[in-house]
Amino acid sequence: MAIPVVDFSKVGNGASPEERAATMALIAKHCEEWGFFQLVNHGISEELLERVKKVCTEFFKLEREQNFKQSPLFKSLSDLPDGQKLENVDWEDVITLLDHNSLISCLHFRDTMAEYRAELRKLAGQVMEVMDENLGLPKSYIKNAFNSGGEEAFFGTKVSHYPPCPKPEMVNGLRAHTDAGGVIMLFQDDVVGGLEVLKDGEWFDVQPMRNSIVINTGDQVEVLSNGRYKSAWHRVQAKPDGNRRSIASFYNPSMKATIAPAPQLVENGGVGVEAFGYPEFVFGDYMSVYAEQKFDPKEPRFQAVRAM
Repeated sequence: MAIPVVDFSKVGNGASPEERAATMALIAKHCEEWGFFQLVNHGISEELLERVKKVCTEFFKLEREQNFKQSPLFKSLSDLPDGQKLENVDWEDVITLLDHNSLISCLHFRDTMAEYRAELRKLAGQVMEVMDENLGLPKSYIKNAFNSGGEEAFFGTKVSHYPPCPKPEMVNGLRAHTDAGGVIMLFQDDVVGGLEVLKDGEWFDVQPMRNSIVINTGDQVEVLSNGRYKSAWHRVQAKPDGNRRSIASFYNPSMKATIAPAPQLVENGGVGVEAFGYPEFVFGDYMSVYAEQKFDPKEPRFQAVRAM
């Protein structure tokens, strides 16, 4: 089974009313049933996406690859006896980009990624407005919730590479987890796979698709939607061949934002966390819990933040 694909141009002004209604319904269905889907015709230029791929690959080779090969993780795996597995680690090289990245000396990489991030921030706003409409919420409800508490929402980009692994059966590429935040937009490798999403107890490949953007919903969208939209468990498998590139951008609440189910969805009924419902909490408190329990079941995280 393939991860759903959505033509995002069909929610724009150029689409017929019938096309738009059908596409909006598809997005709602994928948010409810998968928490993951791929966008094509999303409005980000092919030329920019090709530049992003180029600068990220070059940056890893010039600035990151040798350090990864000399890292304790690489040595630990090389020395690991057959039949054992490295636990509590991920076969991943990561750099995080924010609005100001003065420590990055490569100007071409820095400027290209700043241009890309500006486009992704716009796309995040468009995706949240689609979610607002599908949930029956006022326009910009989710965005405003994330920008509450007197601070702007957090927008970060994680540039990851998963290098070829000599013993892929002995280490995770990235351990299974749900994302803590809001709306996640992933620009993944065109060729090398490895990302999987959990649906109905079964793991499915998130198939590489040239220049698509993968959307997934985080824990805070699950809460705001009162459980109608679920944050999906996902993981990355280490691979013996290929250097998988993964560029994930996160539109998350500010640390001071108060998150709770939208009142309209509580009144109209929602799924809720079984037996106790979703709590109201400050996102910074949730992140404190998440930092300790990222790879554990998510329902206890909601219980823990309720008690804070």
